[in-house]
Amino acid sequence: MKILILNGPNLNLQGRRDMDIYGTQSFDDFFVALERCFPHVDFARFQSNIEGELIDAVQQADGLYDGVVLNAGGYTHTSVALRDAVAAVALPVVEVHISSILAREEFRHTSLLAPVVMGSIMGFGLDSYRLGVEALLLKTQK
Repeated sequence: MKILILNGPNLNLQGRRDMDIYGTQSFDDFFVALERCFPHVDFARFQSNIEGELIDAVQQADGLYDGVVLNAGGYTHTSVALRDAVAAVALPVVEVHISSILAREEFRHTSLLAPVVMGSIMGFGLDSYRLGVEALLLKTQK
């Protein structure tokens, strides 16, 4: 099983930004633990602050990966183009968020991705990624 972890804007600052919301653990450290948790999964990861690079990554993942765990950051609420890219590929995508977008500012309550992804997981800190991987594994075992 090959899974791409795709992170959007500002997630390169994980562990250093808004620590009361996102926690203090870096994504690099978390990723090592995630790989240990799923030794049978071949993980790749990519982060970009640039919308077009995320769109390219989604499109290029089609046929190379069995699924994508996507934290689109702020593009969750604004990017029709990223939504259209997710809708266009033939692989399962799970939307994840470290915080609960429904418990935050009102402008964060709407996810443009939610209608086109397999499911959404939010509010469990970095563990949302692990839950996203588990959802992909369950989906592909059926």
